[in-house]
Amino acid sequence: SGINAEYGCLGVSEVGGGSDVAALKTHARLDGDEWVINGGKMWTTNGAQADWMCLLANTDCSTDVHRNKSLFCVPMKTPGVVVHRLIEKLGMHASDTTETTFEDVRIPKHYLVGEEGKGFIYQMQQFQNERIYIAAGVIAALDQVMEATIEYTSQRQAFGKSILDNQYVHYKLAEMQTELELTRALYYKCMDDFIAGEDITPIATMLKLKSARLAREITDGCLQFWGGMGYTADVPISRLYRDTRLMSIGGGADEVMLNIICKFMGTDPSSRR
Repeated sequence: SGINAEYGCLGVSEVGGGSDVAALKTHARLDGDEWVINGGKMWTTNGAQADWMCLLANTDCSTDVHRNKSLFCVPMKTPGVVVHRLIEKLGMHASDTTETTFEDVRIPKHYLVGEEGKGFIYQMQQFQNERIYIAAGVIAALDQVMEATIEYTSQRQAFGKSILDNQYVHYKLAEMQTELELTRALYYKCMDDFIAGEDITPIATMLKLKSARLAREITDGCLQFWGGMGYTADVPISRLYRDTRLMSIGGGADEVMLNIICKFMGTDPSSRR
């Protein structure tokens, strides 16, 4: 039978680790024509609403940690699947995030995604697409931040002139816009390479790192120009300040991105041994 579902979620991170995907503990064993899953997942976006989860689990603990994992489609209404709690977050309040456990969860054998043992590879490929998507979302959000900040500072008066008339303010906004356009160009380059079928791992990683850090820089800098109003929940800048902070953590933390880049550059100690 197939899965009659509309909304999905991704089950990779666990209580004991997020960035270190190879170290996950959730396990699936084959019992006749069914997989039996035990373990737990953390930071699951859409976990409270999803009809099914794309879950990464160990299927052979005797082999290399990069070759012993498989992906599964797990209907969330399956007996043994328990969504324990909604996690309160700093931002992204419109997006539910959950902790989910699996106790002797049984799913049909054919709910395996692709080939057994290739789950880690599949997941790394998905992460590249996710990092491009994150960068695209950041760029769109920062366009809104810049537009709203220019409009607000042009109207807000202080000391006999608009906030925008201060040289520091319009110069700083010019610097921010320049960085934003450079990041947009990197995004276009990444998409061109993706469409051409090239390995985008290094450039997508750089794009994720740059866009996430720029989100922190621009939202923080622009919020400052809003003054006290920027610290309220009444304006979009405060929400974007909170929401975009996640981008340096979700989809691969900045430090993980740096590690990947160093490996491609040959500067990471492990790549020089």
